[in-house]
Amino acid sequence: MSEVSTTLERDSVSPEALAHLGEGHIAYVKQVRSEDVPDLFPQAPKIAPGLKLFALHAADGTPIMLTDSREAAVANAWSNELQAVSVH
Repeated sequence: MSEVSTTLERDSVSPEALAHLGEGHIAYVKQVRSEDVPDLFPQAPKIAPGLKLFALHAADGTPIMLTDSREAAVANAWSNELQAVSVH
C-alpha cells in the first residue's frame, strides 16, 4: 500500500470537482449507528437500535455496503480494487 499526499488551495477546487476526486479509486469507511441505516440503506432490513456498524461509501458518498466490522468493510473495498480510508 502506498501513501499519496495532495495539498489543495482553499477555493481552488469546485464542489463538483471535489465530489469526483478519487472516484473509482477511493472509498471511505464510516462508523454508523443502526438508527441511521434506513437513511443510508433504505433497502436494508430493520436492524435493532443501539448497534455500532460500519458503512463503506464510494468517494462521492454513495453507500456501497454495510457490515458489523471495519475489517469486513475494508476487505470489501480491497476486493473491489478501491483504496479504503477512514472517516472519523
